[in-house]
Amino acid sequence: MPFDYSAAQLIAYLDEAAPAGQMSEIEVALREDSALRERLAEIVSGRDAGLHSLGEIWRNQRLTCPTREQLGSHLLGVLPDGPDGGLAGYVKFHLDQVECRWCLANLEDLQQKHSQTEGKNAADGPAAAETRRGRYFQSSVGRLSGR
Repeated sequence: MPFDYSAAQLIAYLDEAAPAGQMSEIEVALREDSALRERLAEIVSGRDAGLHSLGEIWRNQRLTCPTREQLGSHLLGVLPDGPDGGLAGYVKFHLDQVECRWCLANLEDLQQKHSQTEGKNAADGPAAAETRRGRYFQSSVGRLSGR
């Protein structure tokens, strides 16, 4: 049973950048198809020789990935929309359709930190928040000038 994967899919597999389901499919296919193993070996030897395509460099540098700040804004729902979806639409597309593993991991980390912060703030209560505000104010006295 021949498996037909593009060079880009195999490169993503090597970089562990493909979606998890596709990574599993390719692993199974590699066990069963010697021609696919040969293609993968050619890609590896080309990389070892320093042959890189523009697309591969683009993917390796993650030039299309949103920044961590943009992912945080997406999590909070404050990214700007536009007629074509804007940045919010692009980030949603990047996470849902491209399934970028780096960005999904980054978003998961942000979600965990956000839920920890919310839990901590809820447990602190309003008195702790007021104390914290007072400390911030006291630490900035003298740094603020009447400019």
